[in-house]
Amino acid sequence: MREFSDDHEPQMEPQQAPQPKFGRLLLVLLLAVLLIVAITFASQAYFS
Repeated sequence: MREFSDDHEPQMEPQQAPQPKFGRLLLVLLLAVLLIVAITFASQAYFS
């Protein structure tokens, strides 16, 4: 009997690979901007 190895996993096509990572990066960037805006408004309300 043959043992199963990890080198039979399907490979992603090059043109499909960057798409999900770019979307996730965009989402993280948007959340970071929203967090900075929230901190700015909170500090404005707290100090004034």
